[in-house]
Amino acid sequence: MSDITELQRAIGQVKAAVGELRAKYGDIPAVRRLVNDVERLDIDTCDFRNEPDTPMPRRPQVSEHEVVVVPDTPYDREMFRGADDEYVRHDD
Repeated sequence: MSDITELQRAIGQVKAAVGELRAKYGDIPAVRRLVNDVERLDIDTCDFRNEPDTPMPRRPQVSEHEVVVVPDTPYDREMFRGADDEYVRHDD
């Protein structure tokens, strides 16, 4: 099964689930957004399938057999200044 065919099958399953939500909860804003999102996914998938020059799959930058050494030395703390840590703001 191709990637696109598998994606379309999954979108079909999501459409069915969203249809069940619509039947259960009615036409509330959250359901309308989900319907719109699923329709957009379906349209984009069809557009991808209809591309005249379907892109070639990307090749990994690193071979699966190549070892990448990641140093275990500490990172410079300044690199992360102002970044959130698990949704907790740290003001140094």
